[in-house]
Amino acid sequence: MDHRSLESLSTRVIHGGTSPLVEGAPVVPPPVQSATFVGGGPDGDPELLYTRYGNNPTQMALGARIASLEGMEAGVGLGSGMAAISLSILSLVEAGDHIVSSRFLYGATLAFMEHELPRRGVSVSWVDPWEEGSWQAALQERTRLLYLESPVNPTLRIVDLRPVVEVARGRGIPVVMDATFASPVNLRPGAWGVDLVIHSATKYLGGHSDLIAGVVAGSQERILAVTRLLHLYGPALDPHTAWLLDRGIRTLDVRMERHNRNALELARWFQGQEEVAHVVHPGLPSHPDHALATELMDGFGGMLAVELKGGAQAADAFCRALRLATVAPSLGGVETLVSLPRLTSHRGMSPDQRVGAGIPDGLVRISAGIEGLQDLTTDFSRALRAVTEANASA
Repeated sequence: MDHRSLESLSTRVIHGGTSPLVEGAPVVPPPVQSATFVGGGPDGDPELLYTRYGNNPTQMALGARIASLEGMEAGVGLGSGMAAISLSILSLVEAGDHIVSSRFLYGATLAFMEHELPRRGVSVSWVDPWEEGSWQAALQERTRLLYLESPVNPTLRIVDLRPVVEVARGRGIPVVMDATFASPVNLRPGAWGVDLVIHSATKYLGGHSDLIAGVVAGSQERILAVTRLLHLYGPALDPHTAWLLDRGIRTLDVRMERHNRNALELARWFQGQEEVAHVVHPGLPSHPDHALATELMDGFGGMLAVELKGGAQAADAFCRALRLATVAPSLGGVETLVSLPRLTSHRGMSPDQRVGAGIPDGLVRISAGIEGLQDLTTDFSRALRAVTEANASA
């Protein structure tokens, strides 16, 4: 079904990218769990169907749904979020090329750009995306793309996409964006001119913490370029995982409604707690990008971050006292997950680098699940009492 004819995203998560069903067809398409397909003979179709190529019917159905969600021409699923990020970037550069990137990135993306790209002869210039004119000033003759993520992990800063796209259009180069923290429910970057949109589908798209996947959406031409590298590097998405992901997407809209609400209510609750030095959530008027988030996004997201008084010791005590929320990396599942960026997503950075990125050692990142709010605040109250005791004994 042409996603352009479906006005509501609530409808597209269920019906987007699908064809009308015929009599006797399964309402839920089964996964096509086959590595290879009949073909390759003298009278066959020149296109070979092979699951490593990403053109298994289940993989293709997922790509069509992703394109529908993002309002773009095409989509492709890959074996992880980092596969989606790395192949998207590599599809656009070669030795001698240059990238301009926000310096506020997920730790593994930062490591890929700092260590892997230089090995391939690709250089990167880092910018502060909130510094006026920074993108334009960083351009070089062989700049091939602009890269960013928004909301930023774990500080939840929001980048204004419009000036980034304007700079890119002036040079005829693409903008590539990791929009994992928003989900397509809250932000569809393609509508603002972003050329390639990436998600770690392990997070909100899958939604149940039971799969590893990444997705990319963009024009037919750009997705074809990513797919060519998929053929060579091989991070194809297993058909069963693609099927699970497609199933998870069908409840994305209703899940995000609860994630959004719980995160905002928890942020407001934490603001009133004595043990808390600072609360970060785009839905709070105190957030530096609150007005921008209100303008660009349809919801503020399911993430929040809390800086505790007492630094690392306080953050450790908080985590040890939790009984309902689970201490684990990752995010976007139905259960509430708590993590310490200094030990997980940004452990590869030095303490000084983390401070420069706005990630103090007392920062606790919370992925609000869809549990009852009262049960969550009861659990967090217990954890904050442990913080009080730890600070008193310090």
